Amino acid sequence: MKAFILRHLEESLRVKRQFIESHIDHIIRAAEKMAACIKAGNKILIFGNGGSAADAQHLAAEFVNRFKIERPPLAALALTTDTSILTSIGNDYNFDNIFSKQIEALGKKNDIAWGLSTSGNSKNVIQAINVANEKKIFSIASTGRGGALANCAQLVFAAESDDTARIQEAHITLGHIICDLVERTLFPDKY
Repeated sequence: MKAFILRHLEESLRVKRQFIESHIDHIIRAAEKMAACIKAGNKILIFGNGGSAADAQHLAAEFVNRFKIERPPLAALALTTDTSILTSIGNDYNFDNIFSKQIEALGKKNDIAWGLSTSGNSKNVIQAINVANEKKIFSIASTGRGGALANCAQLVFAAESDDTARIQEAHITLGHIICDLVERTLFPDKY
């Protein structure tokens, strides 16, 4: 069992290291875009399914509440949390529309739409990113090896793994780094 645990840890570290090191320029760009978005009075809309839905909620909370420092709330919204909206859209239309209709209703030009999909093939995430692009909302994708999502988002973070858990671990590490950079950019005097 100990060997299994250590192999598990090593694989997680390997995937995260490769993911972060291969996307450093993208990470800086994403953090700069998000800081500028928030500074201009716009918001970040985050969404995904399953574990990625939980990650969307987690990251939105880091922006709205705080990450590392005491500071004013930052405008971010997880599109995964309103069960009445999600079930209404899913029932009246279909599950593929649960995020895109929210982007249509809540998204404004110069906001940011951040879709998470470990497979990169979640139809509802792809559809939301496409609607965001139509509305001139900057689109970011966090995915596994890419999938169809990598072909529609403006900025793509693809983890080189087929293991959903390792991909999600890389995504949340990325999210924490971006949150930290956004805080440092917006509130440099607090560091």
